[in-house]
Amino acid sequence: MAMTTASSTLSSLSSLSLHTSPRLSLLPFTATNTSSTKLRSPLSLFLSSTSSPRLTTTICNAEQPEIETTFFDNDDPEYEAVFDPPEAPEGFVPPPSFDEESLETEDEVAAAYEELYGPAYSGMTVLGNDIYVMDAKVKKLGAFGKLKKEKIRDGFEERVVQVRRVTKVVKGGKQLHFRAIVVVGDKQGNVGVGVGKAKEVIGAVQKSAVNARRNIITVPMTKYLTFPHRSEGDYGAAKVMLRPASPGTGVIAGGSVRIVLEMAGVENALGKQLGSKNALNNARATVVAVQKMRQFREVALDRGIPMEELWK
Repeated sequence: MAMTTASSTLSSLSSLSLHTSPRLSLLPFTATNTSSTKLRSPLSLFLSSTSSPRLTTTICNAEQPEIETTFFDNDDPEYEAVFDPPEAPEGFVPPPSFDEESLETEDEVAAAYEELYGPAYSGMTVLGNDIYVMDAKVKKLGAFGKLKKEKIRDGFEERVVQVRRVTKVVKGGKQLHFRAIVVVGDKQGNVGVGVGKAKEVIGAVQKSAVNARRNIITVPMTKYLTFPHRSEGDYGAAKVMLRPASPGTGVIAGGSVRIVLEMAGVENALGKQLGSKNALNNARATVVAVQKMRQFREVALDRGIPMEELWK
């Protein structure tokens, strides 16, 4: 019975394997094993049992081959390298040291800072920039806590021609909006007519002003600030007649025709509305009539003759 228990114990021990390290083996401790194998880190396990004798096992490591670690066989350890820098080219002047340079003044430092980051908050400028540029970017609230938009500063003046209430019939009823007609001009020959709709009057005026800036035209004028010749234009059912006038006459026109001519910078002209009284169509008819005009020098250039020959 004892021999049967011992043999079963030895078979179970021999069937064990250590997967973490294949160099380790589990062998029974005997005289032949200890004499034939060199033990580096012996570990004894004592298994005690009432019905079996005491068995002693030892875990041993196999010997590892030595690895060659010499990689620089051709190098001489006693060799001393000599530093030989390249020669400087002819006419080379070494730059001055940082400590030898003169100190910058406060104005030079401020100018360099302003060139990189803009004017400072101190209200002083060295390069002549606008010191209030930061205030223009501050969000300003208008009535009822709404964001107030800044006016565009591009040299154009705005004038409202007409504001009307318009309705749109939808499934749930009617939607009320406002339509605004605005004329913009710099009074130097550039003028534009725009229209826009919004739920508020201010929004409609702003939209129409942006639309007018997209439709800028140039009005041909003589040195007497009048038209070079007669012209007529129509837009829809509206018809407009424009005539030049002598100095001192002024702008004799009514409705939207007068506003368009004044914003363009015309001071002496005659205008007449011959068709519909619609303000938007008359303003656009005025633009059509102006676009038909040509300067004397353009006509003379197209004909290939001097300007003096036009009146002969």
